[in-house]
This record gives sequence, C-alpha cells and structure tokens, in this order.
Amino acid sequence: MKFEVIPVLDTMLEIYSKPRSPDRFKEYLALLKGNTKNDLEIPITGFNPMAKDHVTDKIKELKNSRAEEIITDVISNINQKNNSKNGRTFKIFINVADDAKGGWTNRYTTDFDSKFKLNAYVERGFCIPYFWTSETYSQEIIIQRIKEYIYRTIYWAQNGRLRTLNDFVKQEQFVAKNTAISAKKNNSKALTLLDSYFNSNKNNEDYNLIFNFMYGDTVCESLSYPTFGISEHFTGFDFVKH
Repeated sequence: MKFEVIPVLDTMLEIYSKPRSPDRFKEYLALLKGNTKNDLEIPITGFNPMAKDHVTDKIKELKNSRAEEIITDVISNINQKNNSKNGRTFKIFINVADDAKGGWTNRYTTDFDSKFKLNAYVERGFCIPYFWTSETYSQEIIIQRIKEYIYRTIYWAQNGRLRTLNDFVKQEQFVAKNTAISAKKNNSKALTLLDSYFNSNKNNEDYNLIFNFMYGDTVCESLSYPTFGISEHFTGFDFVKH
C-alpha cells in the first residue's frame, strides 16, 4: 500500500477566482465528477463551491506553508516503512472545509464523517485530509494532520467498515500509536468515567452514543443530539491516547 499526493490547491484557487455564480458551481461539479458518470474522480467534497474570499486566503496560506510539498516528504517516509502486501496506491487530496463563516459545513459532523465514514473514499483509492478555515496552519499541524488521515486510511483498508464503539476506538488508537499524538495530562476521574462508559458500551453501534463518546455533551447539545454525560474537556479522542 502506497500513497501519492495529487495537487489540488491551485485548481481550487482558480475556481474561487471566478464570481460566485451557477457557472462556478457547475465548474466545481465538473471537476469533482471528471470523466466519470456521476461518480467521484477528484474528491473535493470538503470545499464549499460557493465559498467566500476568506477560504481563498486560507488556501493561499496552505500554499505558502508548502503543504503539498510537505505531504510528499511525509508519504515518502511512510511508503518506505509500509511493506504491506496490498499493492494499492492511494491518492491524497487536501480539502479545506469552512467552519468559520460558511453555513455549508458543521465542524463536528463533518469532522466525524471525514475520520470515520471512509468506505466510499477507500474503495476509490482516496485519502482526504481535512483542514479548517478556523485554523492557523503550521508545518507541525500539516505533518500531523496528514499522518493521521493516512493511518486512518490504512486502518480502513485493512479492517473495513467501523460498526461498534470498540471499532471506532481501535481505529483512533491505531492512529495515535502511529503518529505519536501527545496525550492530555491524565485526568484520572475523567479517564475512569470514560473507561467505564467504554466497557459498558463497546459493542454498541448507536451513532448518537458513539458521536457523544468522541465529542462530548457540549457539542451534542449544540446539534440537539442526545447526551450521555461525556465532558468536552476529556472525550474519546483523549481516551484513546491513554
């Protein structure tokens, strides 16, 4: 299994340089579909086709940070280490999602989908790291983000669709182990609560329960989702690192 980066930032800047209009939307769809029959050839689904100027600024910021060149360096090392017999090549496309001023994107549901609903992308040989317009980019953030999404793709390719809470946790444990994600300072009370919650529900497939475990009550309340007593200060993403 290998990875290669497909540059897309310049193409999106070209699309965004045109007036927000039905023509721009059509050009976006044409790029997304390519030569397929209503399928996905260039996975730019995280971009808002009618985005405003601040998204253009963030794409330029990524370009100035040499994001696509950094990806080339990252995947060179990963390709050398990854000696899987699976000979597939996955194409990496950066996506920039607007969680700052766009009604198109909800940060948390989009984040969940980008990390855990990968079947359609893995089947097509895509890996799609998400960056957010609310972020300030750095080389460290770019490297970490790319690694995380690569290892999620590897996990999916090797294990298939996630169903239970245990599946979601095992994926993120795999990501944390392979990317050296640092853990928050151990909050023993919160860790004990999450450990008990996890062991009681690890075979549960309920979306609401899994979403709550990963993101916490405050996020769920903002979406009118059910809550199960998980603090936003120590969620499932923190649990897996311990």
